[in-house]
Order: sequence, then structure tokens, then C-alpha cells
Amino acid sequence: MLRNFLILLSSFLILSCSENKKVTNTKPSHPYKVVKAEVRNVAYEKSYPSSIRGEVSSEVRAKISGYIDAVYVDEGQKVKKGQKLFHIETASLSEEVQTAKAQVAVAEVEVDRLRPLVEKKVISEIQLKTAEAKLAEMKSNLNTIYANISYATITSPVNGVVGSINFRQGTLVGPNTESLTEVSDIENVFAYFSMNEKDFLSFTKNVKGKDMEERIKNMPNVQLRLADASMYPYEGKIVTISGSINQETGSVSFRAKFPNKEGILRDGSSGRVIVKNEVTDALVIPYQSTFEQQGETIVYRVSDNDSLYTKKVHAVIKTDKLLVIDNGIQKGDRILAEGVNIVNSGQKIISKETTVDEVLETYKAAFK
Repeated sequence: MLRNFLILLSSFLILSCSENKKVTNTKPSHPYKVVKAEVRNVAYEKSYPSSIRGEVSSEVRAKISGYIDAVYVDEGQKVKKGQKLFHIETASLSEEVQTAKAQVAVAEVEVDRLRPLVEKKVISEIQLKTAEAKLAEMKSNLNTIYANISYATITSPVNGVVGSINFRQGTLVGPNTESLTEVSDIENVFAYFSMNEKDFLSFTKNVKGKDMEERIKNMPNVQLRLADASMYPYEGKIVTISGSINQETGSVSFRAKFPNKEGILRDGSSGRVIVKNEVTDALVIPYQSTFEQQGETIVYRVSDNDSLYTKKVHAVIKTDKLLVIDNGIQKGDRILAEGVNIVNSGQKIISKETTVDEVLETYKAAFK
């Protein structure tokens, strides 16, 4: 009988401990901050890869064939319009000049001989006209040679900076040769970049203007992040937008103009154009209140009885602190503000109401 009593007592103690353990596991341990999805205006920025070109970039080519016998400038040198850059040898052309002059002289003698004969009607006027045409042809040939000699001295087409010199002294060049160099006016430069169609519509729809030309004038200034991640000290202005969407890339091309009097930017430089924008009446949640799962953005919805369950959301804009949501939750929905990595779906919590701004301040303080 004593044995039965001990067995009954042990069973009772085991059952009692099991019940206590179950209660302990389901009871929330500490408060969790809960935030409501808010509607507000959000200022944000996006960056796009860009290539930098001089306001004027002019290729320098040879117009005649010959060997380069002089290079007057060096790469990176500032030059003025009309300044000598290269010279091509003209010895053969000088010989051609002498031949052409002789041909002109012979043609002139022939015309002078025939003119009085026509006046006396000894020969027909057609013979004189033929001789005069021959003289005009010889003079044209001489002028062409003189022009080619002048082309031997190659000058800068614009004020600017000399780029890479592709051919040096002693190289044979001609009209079919690639450019000898390129001279770029970089006092102002253009930054070329592209946006996808979605970004383009989002960026332009809030800009005032009756047409795109007027909207371009009213667009906010843009900034430029250089290749070394530093910020270019001067802002630029968008001056053109392509009139069509590239069917292969689905993008729209932009051109922004930046001042460059200090010459920091060079033709062919690269960087990222930073475009600022604002979306009004946007549904926002803190970025830290989300987590990624199989490529989806997830939040923990908090039910009326403070239980957690997962909910997929779709973010249309991501900033460093906020997500702008267009699907998955609505204004006023409660979500877990922090601790998303230490809870589970179905778990019940002690909720502590907070605001989006308070969550952002907490996040800012944590990473100071």
C-alpha cells in the first residue's frame, strides 16, 4: 500500500511540473516594441552609373596621307582653337606643285594663242572654250594641291584639353586612319546616365510643367559621386532626356551638365549621378522591422491579442531607414518594430506601442 501511495505521489509531482513548464513557455518574457504603419511624405535619393564627356569633344583626323614629322603638344595639355597639334611631311606635294604650275602655264599660253585667232575667225570659238576649260582644270588641280599642303598642318578645332595621342612622329597616317587624338572642352562637362521606366515615371510625375521641356527646366539639381566615392563639390542640372525608351534595356537616357572650371572632371571619367526625389502620402515602416526570406520582404503583424504572424510586403522605395510599402499591409496595421530575428510566428508577446520616429532614433543611436 505504501508502494502504491509513492507511485501516486510521483505521478502527481511529474504532472504538476509539466503543467508549470507549459505555462512558463507560453508566457511572454519581456515587452516588445510595436509600431503602426504610417503615411507620410518621404524624401529619398537614388544613384545611377554615369560616364563623363566634355561639353565639346572633337576628334582630330588627318585629311591627307603622309608621315607625321612633328607633334607639337602632349597629352593633357590645354590648347586654343587653331593651335598647331601635328604636321605631316609635304615633300611629295611640293613636287606636285611645281608640276601643276607648269601645266597651268602651258594652258595659259594655249588660251592666249587661240584668243586672237577666234577674234579673226580663223578658228571656231569651241576650240577656245575647250582651251579655257583645260586652263580652269589645271588651276583647280593646283589649288587642290595647295589645300592639301595647308592640311599638312593639323590644328585644334576647339579650345580644350588634348586627349590620348594615338600616333607619334614617323607614323604613316591618312584620311582612313583612326583619329590622331581628341580635344575636349571640359570647362563644362556632361554626365550621361539612364533610368529604368519605373524610376523615370516616379521622378518626372511630381515635377511641374505643361510639357517635358518645361519639366526639365524645373527638375531639381543633381549631384555626382566620383570614382573614389567622394562627392563632387558642384551640383549639376539635367538638360536633356531622350524622347524614347530603349527597347533593349528598357531605360531612358539623361544628360546632366556640371561646371568644371577647376578641371577635376576629365573626358571619359566615370561616377554616379545622385537624383533626389520625394513621394507624397506614402505608407512607410522602419527598414529594421523587416527581414528577408527567400527573396521576399517579411514583417511580423501583431494581432489584437498580441500574437505574431508573418506577412509578406512589397517595398517600392528603399531608403537607409524606411521602406515605402504598396502592398501587404495598410495604414494603422501593427507590426513588430524590432527583434524580428528572435521571435517566431504564433508567439504571443507583451506589446509596447511606439512610433516610427522613435524606432528610427533608437536605430540611429545604436549605430553612432
